[in-house]
Amino acid sequence: MAKEKRKILVLVEGAKTDVALMERLLATYQIDFKYEIVPYCTNIYTLYHEMFEDNVPADMDLLQLLKSREPDTSKKAMFDDFYSDILLIFDLDPQDHSFTPEKISVMANYFVESSDMGKLYINYPMVEAFYHMVSIPDPNFDSYYVTLDELTAGEYKARVNRENQNHDYRKFATKKEECDIVIKQNIKKAWRLVRNDGGDNLPPTQIEILDAQLSHMRRDRRVAVLSTCAFFIPEYNPKLIH
Repeated sequence: MAKEKRKILVLVEGAKTDVALMERLLATYQIDFKYEIVPYCTNIYTLYHEMFEDNVPADMDLLQLLKSREPDTSKKAMFDDFYSDILLIFDLDPQDHSFTPEKISVMANYFVESSDMGKLYINYPMVEAFYHMVSIPDPNFDSYYVTLDELTAGEYKARVNRENQNHDYRKFATKKEECDIVIKQNIKKAWRLVRNDGGDNLPPTQIEILDAQLSHMRRDRRVAVLSTCAFFIPEYNPKLIH
């Protein structure tokens, strides 16, 4: 993403935790662009059904699809605006009955450019991964995985609440310095998943991360806890992360 001033549409999965986290990140890093945060209010596999299942995605207009789904008529006009970039923030949710590796791979390979069709950032297994640290920094963060059985039983969110540093998301990473550490730990973990070393200051591609995670799922029935929703910040400007 280039550094000139722009207007961004941020499409998130949920209306509460997801919106609150993206608002916090955008405020913390004071990135100089206008933005709209829009909750999709359902998971990424619904988006697959609406855009990919019986359609050619290149022939679809994502903004008009979102406009058709918006129940508040006063908000529909926002989808007629021009956005220089579109970010899609979704959870992997491998426990969902609609999940297949093929579906998520198709979307990860399609949504690769924020200034064109949009760029997809996947949270593993879900947005709560950002808060899954017992301290900042957390020396054990690389070892955190969640099993498919945990996800199927609906136990992961309770686990994060139990293991979170403050047991309160509002008190977690409230300073920029702490957010920097959380983001850098996630980038380092992503690189270790992809190629077993510390990697660079910029993250691997979303496709590389997804391929590594799907490999873990096939082999061990588990997913590495990883938050990628903040990776747009160092991709926008690496100097923002100290």
